[in-house]
Amino acid sequence: MRRVTVDELPGEPLAAAGVIHQHWLPHIESLLEGGEDVMVTLAPADYTHREWRRALAAGLARAHRPRRVNVVAGAGAVLDAFENYLSAAPGITGQYLEGDGEGAGNPVGSSS
Repeated sequence: MRRVTVDELPGEPLAAAGVIHQHWLPHIESLLEGGEDVMVTLAPADYTHREWRRALAAGLARAHRPRRVNVVAGAGAVLDAFENYLSAAPGITGQYLEGDGEGAGNPVGSSS
């Protein structure tokens, strides 16, 4: 899975989406057309960016099936964890995933 790290996006959601479409989309699509699965990484952002990021992931996945493409947001080890998970999960595509660096926690509760 190829990681594409998008950096330095504007703070406004429409402006950020515009930069992605103008400057990053051709590169991402060329990788997908070349037969690679792609994980697009973005810096964390507030909830106002969520819809365009979801649309990006879903639209790319539909347009380039059977290639897999997901969009993730986070920093540092969170991105590595997403990459490990998505590389081992061949059925997941078209998703936008957010990480906060806190992890998922213990899904079965504490043992104390």
